[in-house]
Amino acid sequence: MLTRLQILLFSSLLIVATTSYGAIPKPPKLAAKAYILQDFHSGKVIASKNADQRIEPASLTKMMTAYVVENELKYGNIKLTDQVKISSKARFMKGSRMFVEENSLVSVEKLLKGIIIQSGNDATVAMAEHVAGTEKAFVSLMNAYAEEMGMKNTHFVNSTGMPHRNHYTTANDMILLSKALIGEFPEHYSLYAEKEYQYNGIKQKNRNRLLWEAEFVDGIKTGHTESAGFCLAASGKKGDMRLISIVVGTRSDRARATESLKLLTYGFKYYETHRLYAANEALTKARVWKGTVEEMPLGIENDLYVTIPRGTFEKLKAKMKLDSQILAPTTEGDVYGRVKIDLGKNEVIERDLVALRGVGKGGFFQSMMDEVILVFE
Repeated sequence: MLTRLQILLFSSLLIVATTSYGAIPKPPKLAAKAYILQDFHSGKVIASKNADQRIEPASLTKMMTAYVVENELKYGNIKLTDQVKISSKARFMKGSRMFVEENSLVSVEKLLKGIIIQSGNDATVAMAEHVAGTEKAFVSLMNAYAEEMGMKNTHFVNSTGMPHRNHYTTANDMILLSKALIGEFPEHYSLYAEKEYQYNGIKQKNRNRLLWEAEFVDGIKTGHTESAGFCLAASGKKGDMRLISIVVGTRSDRARATESLKLLTYGFKYYETHRLYAANEALTKARVWKGTVEEMPLGIENDLYVTIPRGTFEKLKAKMKLDSQILAPTTEGDVYGRVKIDLGKNEVIERDLVALRGVGKGGFFQSMMDEVILVFE
C-alpha cells in the first residue's frame, strides 16, 4: 500500500517512465529556495537550483558540530565514555532539546546521539563547551574545518544553527560536509539512520520522515527556523550507488520530505553509477627513455566513478593520451598523461595518469643507445 508521502510524490513528479531510457526527463522542479542532488562517489551533480546562493542552515549546522566531535574522537582528544558536566547555558537553550539537567554528568556518546537523533540544542552546546571550553571557541573549530574541506561560502556563528545574519552556508557547501561525514566516519554514520532515542525518560523521534517513508534512506539531518524554512540533508543508497540531496527553504515538515524524495527518486530511477578504475591500478604502460627499465606503469590516484544515464554503460569509451618522450629519471606520483571518458560525443570525466612506480636514470651505454634511437624517432 502506498503511503501518503509516496502518493504525493508520484502525483507531482509527472514523469513518464521509459524502459529504454533513450531520453531522460528533466529533473523535477522543487518548491524550495535552493537544492542540489549529487552522486556521492562520482561527484556528478544530477540536479540543482541556487546551489551557490547563501542560505540559512538552521539545524543542518549540527552536522558540522558532529563532524568536529568525530574528529576530536578520532585524534583521541575526547572519548565516548567521557562524562560531560551540563552548564546552565546548555540546560536553558531554547528550541529542540535533549532535556539534560544542569550540573548532571552525561557521556559524550549520549550527547552525540542527542545532537544527531534529537537535534538537541542543549546537547550541542554541552558538547561544544566540553570540546573547546566555550561555544565561541568551538565555533572557531567549525569554521576551520569548513575552510579545510573547501566550504568557501560558509560561516558559522554558533554550534546549533540559531538565526544570525553572519551564520550562513550554501547547498553546495552542505554537500561537501555531507560527503565528509559519510566518507570519513562510516562507523558513526549509522546514528543518522536511528529513528528514535530516549533520554531522561523522554523518547523522541528523529525528525527525518524519510527514514520511515523510504527504506533506502539512511540520513542525514533536518533543520528548521522561521527564517530558514524547513530544510533536509538526505542520503540514500541502492546497491553500490549513493546519492545525497540538500533541500532548503520549504514550507513545511511534510514538504521538505516530499521534495527531497522527488530528487532522490529521480536520481536512482534515471541514473546509474559505476566504478571504472581502481586507484593505483595499472591502466597502461609508458615508454621511458634513458632509464633502468623501458616501461613504467601509469594509473590514477583515486577510484574513478562515473554517473551516467541508466542503460548507457556500453556507450562509454576511454581514451588515453600519454606524454611524448618521457625521459628518466621519473618520480612516482608525477603526471605523465590523461585518461578521458566519453559518452557518445560528450566528455564525462578526465583524470591525470600518474606514475605508479618511478624509473631511475640508466647507465651511460643505455642512455647513448636511447639517444641514437630518439634522433631517428
